[in-house]
Amino acid sequence: MQLKSLATAKMTAKAAALFAVGALTLTACGGSSTPAASEGGIQLINAGKLTVCSDIPYEPFEFEKDGQTVGFDVDIAKEVAKDLGAELSIVDSSFEAIETGTALTQCDLGISSISITDTRKAVMDFSTPYLDDDLALVASEESGISSLDDAKGKKVGVQQATTGADYAQEQGIDAQQFEDTGLLVQALQAGTIDAALGNQSVLGYAIKDDPKFKSVEEFATGEQLGISIKKGNTAMAEKVNGTLERLNEDGSLEKFKTTWFGEAAK
Repeated sequence: MQLKSLATAKMTAKAAALFAVGALTLTACGGSSTPAASEGGIQLINAGKLTVCSDIPYEPFEFEKDGQTVGFDVDIAKEVAKDLGAELSIVDSSFEAIETGTALTQCDLGISSISITDTRKAVMDFSTPYLDDDLALVASEESGISSLDDAKGKKVGVQQATTGADYAQEQGIDAQQFEDTGLLVQALQAGTIDAALGNQSVLGYAIKDDPKFKSVEEFATGEQLGISIKKGNTAMAEKVNGTLERLNEDGSLEKFKTTWFGEAAK
């Protein structure tokens, strides 16, 4: 399996998709490139559509199933779109473009399991947090890894441009970087890396049905996920936060957590 070549090709494809008219969407692409007003006076990039940038696949937050984009983040995005009176359109973007704010030149929002950090807040605004998500180290039973110290000097994988990648570097781990978590998990399953370091939600989901792997250590980094919004767009931020508040109050957010993460997530 030539994971490096696949990652490079995928990164190129996603970079092209970010600025192409024919991006992956849940609805047919279209609309004007000139911002147009939607309900409530919110300015949208494409008339009548809420355009959301997301890094696919990142199970169970956003991934393809039966020809549809589904997941925890997607359920939230649908609710935001509904409250705006708009159709949902999802653009498949690289996470690097999302976490640097570049994606917000084409999308109204970034919804892609984005950890809120001070560095990111310098270039984009965030909604109120919608999920706590610390880091974890997962490894195969055969690796002999039972802690982060054990992983030093072994093959550890991370997703590039993530807090997991930053944490690995801070801990003195020379990690192999992957374009997305799909490729990271493939490498772990194929045995080309000994362990993976990243958010416990997505890595825990990836190994939950495979007894060959285990979560060997968790790190209380205090990470919280938020929806990214173009800096200074207070009207959109208020609308998004209103949706998140509604989902918390009516129990929908807990329902989404149970659907995608199981009862343990509650």
